[in-house]
Amino acid sequence: MSQTASPSVAAPAPAGTRNPLLDVLRGAAILGTLMTNVWIFSTPGSEWSVLQGVRLPDPVADPSAAVLSETVFRFLADGKFLALLTVLFGAGLAVQHDSAVRRGRPWPSGYRPRAWFLLAEGTLHFVLVFAWDVLMGYAVTALLTAWLLARSERVRGRVMWTAAGLHLAFMAVLTAGLAATGPGGAPPGSDRAVDLYAHGGYLAQVSFRLQNALALRIEPVISFGLLLFLFLLGVRLYRAGAFGADARGRRLRARLLAWGLGLGLPLNAACALGGDDWYLLGRYAAAPLVALGYLGLTGLALDRAWLPRRLVAGLTSVGRTALSAYVLQNLLCMLACYGIGLGLAERFADDGPWWVFGLWAAVCAVLVTGSTLWLRRFAYGPLESLQKRLIHVKS
Repeated sequence: MSQTASPSVAAPAPAGTRNPLLDVLRGAAILGTLMTNVWIFSTPGSEWSVLQGVRLPDPVADPSAAVLSETVFRFLADGKFLALLTVLFGAGLAVQHDSAVRRGRPWPSGYRPRAWFLLAEGTLHFVLVFAWDVLMGYAVTALLTAWLLARSERVRGRVMWTAAGLHLAFMAVLTAGLAATGPGGAPPGSDRAVDLYAHGGYLAQVSFRLQNALALRIEPVISFGLLLFLFLLGVRLYRAGAFGADARGRRLRARLLAWGLGLGLPLNAACALGGDDWYLLGRYAAAPLVALGYLGLTGLALDRAWLPRRLVAGLTSVGRTALSAYVLQNLLCMLACYGIGLGLAERFADDGPWWVFGLWAAVCAVLVTGSTLWLRRFAYGPLESLQKRLIHVKS
């Protein structure tokens, strides 16, 4: 395949058009976050099981094909694609800010309706579909980041590195506490949660989320420093030209690839070898480094036309409908795994990880196919179109 035939970052995008690399990266990040979330849906107790602590398979004690496959699958995904999605959200915010400035629109007041829509949509998503929703945290972080975009680069830099330092210190304290106290056991209500998601009704599940909202909303609270850092890092990378098609963009992506994978993968491996007590440092400290490596690797693959055109087109379609695809993937997993749907989590509870891999692949196929067909008739995804109608966003 020649490079000119690939829908890659072949030329700078004119003002008002989409950046093809950003769309591909968003698509990869959406499908990648599902690689982590699918284990939540497939675990007995589902959303509540996360609060028991993640119990990862031990490939040393059991080097079977199933355990090794699950270990690699989880290792490649956990925290990495979520961090990548967060960086891309920050870059997207920078795109919107620059567009507003270019067209003489008010900022950040002109952006706030988008953030409030995202917060409302995330709240509904949390209540009706998935307790570990990321959109609510993104909305709050976006409001602060939008305000910071109207400030100087020096102010943003100080806030970004302060947020990173405080976050790392907090993760270190939490990790030390986990190591000192040891496993805490199952939180109260775990048996009820297992039965609820396997046999309970839909309204009972909604009620359970509302009753335990404080516990189930803990992730964006403890990771707020990381969210803010990654949002601002996305802004900085975009402004530096890391998503551009020119030589500067390629150089920056090469550095991200080298440092992100060269440093991030060993650190993640070290955290994995440290056991469950090191899980927080792995997911919320080391994983974002790998995410930057993934960014660089994807850019390199597009620049050199290594990816099949159909794969690039599919990822682009998912990326262009990212909000709709994110909600849909969780809705499909809920219907597949819970007792209100097919009940696969209980039915295949003792059958190993293979059905989980299959579920992930099937949902990915639905997202790629559905988004491709949808965009043949419509310019935006369903939720993206709803947002534009409600807040009168102009493209």
